[in-house]
Amino acid sequence: MKLSLRTIVLLVIVFSVYLMSKSLAGASGLSGGSMEYSRDTTSGWEHLPFDANDHFMTSGNCDGCHGYDPTGYASVDGEGNDISPVTTWRAGMMANSGRDPFFRAKMSHESAVNPQHQAELEDKCTSCHAPLGRYSYHLYGYGPYGLSDLEHDRMGQDGVSCMACHKQTDQFLGSNHSGELHFAEEMIEYGPFEKPLQAPMQGFVGVSPEYSPHITDAGVCAGCHSLLTSSVDLQGNFTGTTFVEQATYHEWLNSDYSAEVGGTTCQGCHIPRVTDQVVIAANYQVLQPRSPFGKHELVGGNSFMLKLMKENRVELDIRANEVHFDSTIARTLRNLQQLSLSAVLEFDGAGNDTAFFSLKLRNLTGHKFPSGYPSRRAFVEFVVTNQYSDTIFSSGLMDNDYNIVGENATHEPHFNVISSSDQVQIYEMVMGDVNGNVTTVLERAYSPLKDNRLAPRGFTATHPVYDTTAIAGNALADTDFNFDGFEGSGTDVIHFHVPVSGEHDTLSASAKVYYQSVPKKWLQEMFATNTPQITAFESMFNTADHTPVLVASDLVSGIPVSLSVAKQDLNNISIYPNPSKGLVYLKGINSKEVKRIQVYATNGDLVQSFTSYPTAGIQLPSESGVYLILLQIDGKREILRVVRD
Repeated sequence: MKLSLRTIVLLVIVFSVYLMSKSLAGASGLSGGSMEYSRDTTSGWEHLPFDANDHFMTSGNCDGCHGYDPTGYASVDGEGNDISPVTTWRAGMMANSGRDPFFRAKMSHESAVNPQHQAELEDKCTSCHAPLGRYSYHLYGYGPYGLSDLEHDRMGQDGVSCMACHKQTDQFLGSNHSGELHFAEEMIEYGPFEKPLQAPMQGFVGVSPEYSPHITDAGVCAGCHSLLTSSVDLQGNFTGTTFVEQATYHEWLNSDYSAEVGGTTCQGCHIPRVTDQVVIAANYQVLQPRSPFGKHELVGGNSFMLKLMKENRVELDIRANEVHFDSTIARTLRNLQQLSLSAVLEFDGAGNDTAFFSLKLRNLTGHKFPSGYPSRRAFVEFVVTNQYSDTIFSSGLMDNDYNIVGENATHEPHFNVISSSDQVQIYEMVMGDVNGNVTTVLERAYSPLKDNRLAPRGFTATHPVYDTTAIAGNALADTDFNFDGFEGSGTDVIHFHVPVSGEHDTLSASAKVYYQSVPKKWLQEMFATNTPQITAFESMFNTADHTPVLVASDLVSGIPVSLSVAKQDLNNISIYPNPSKGLVYLKGINSKEVKRIQVYATNGDLVQSFTSYPTAGIQLPSESGVYLILLQIDGKREILRVVRD
């Protein structure tokens, strides 16, 4: 039988790979154990762990082909830049989710508060932070997987490793949540390219690459980025209710970015694609280049924790060096500062010794901003100075310890109008316990006291997943929160009323939006508890750089206050009660000046219309939801929002 040249080449490759894999197995212990990694202290290169069982293997097994190629042949873009998946992944939050000291401290905190739930709590947390280790335990029939197991398990410490995503099947795609993941029974990994050359990967690591379009579906992310926790009271008794700790995937569904509308998936932003022709594996000259190629950057906004882990990488046994971290931090800051938020500040006029400013913020992401873990927040610093650079008004300033000056001891409410220095706009989700008090213990979270995080474009209160992504607190009554002529604008406008009595020249105003992923205030409850993991994290936290990240800013200057045109202030008009059982009234309105009052549903349907103020009140429709009331008064238009229970 005569063999073709291609067949001969493939046979040579397979035989060579077989010999290499046998050599590697003998060195690494894959034939019966696992290799202890070695630390190269001269180069600073940390070797990724080699470990494998019947279900998974760690990233060290993937690094040889999908990591940095010193020949510059594979995993490089058109300009020769290294874009290898393992290299770009290894210093990120997902790669180090199992070693993350904040995660370990918080998991120990939850267990210390309710020790009777420790096994269930830790098994739930590790299902996303250490999925390969946790699911290996369960697939082998062992009990719950916890912190003590993670401490000695390289599989779990490898975090959200390659197989945590690429071995997930399309079973219940998009419906999985709270750490519920479904993995293929066979040793296969799904990829986005059709007709993969299987022999090298099968021979070298015993895994078959398979094409499946679901690997680029946002539903792959849903299992961990839609998380419900079972609520307990202060005695640890279950209430029978659940709390939405995070619903980033659902926020994306309730946006113009979702597959039904815009088609920009999670991977489209967090694994950005290049159209260059890229050889996707090293050591095989016969491989044809592929396109598009996904850069496994997987960054969000947590530059603070990346910097903390970089400074403590030896103590945390992290397998990435300074160069890896610096690259990942730079990509994270670019994501925060260029792709997250825009800010436009305007001077709206002056009158009655008051200068009026408006700051419009626009969410540029495909989910809420901030999103994810409840500790994350963004806040606005607003400062007005006179011609002598003297500050005449400020809101949201930070002290030398990076605490917000004037911040409420419990939590700051959402503001539509800010007229005092002790009022600060903070975009965040605040958890409340069964008694309605602020808590940072996730298991005690019963309902959100506040959620005014900026909604993504296209977000509506009528979407099927609104129950897991709902706005909470004063933002519900803010007429321009996620509303700019239509619901789903992804914007918010803050109105600043600044006293300017005695100022007769020019003013300047600046607005800056800062982001914090782990504010000091949020950690106070945890730091009051003593565990080895909390003590270790607190030591790292106290020596870390706590400077918030400036996300967006704008400035207006040369404002001639004395020549400004007076502005009629309609912001004192409000609706009560709000939320309402159906009948509402307007407070602070001059009924003689009313020209028209119209009530709209959020889909734009006109519900009611009046040509004068109805003294008997305005009766809302029987259907629950958000309604918009348009006022026309003395040539001015104002839109108020009311919630119908």
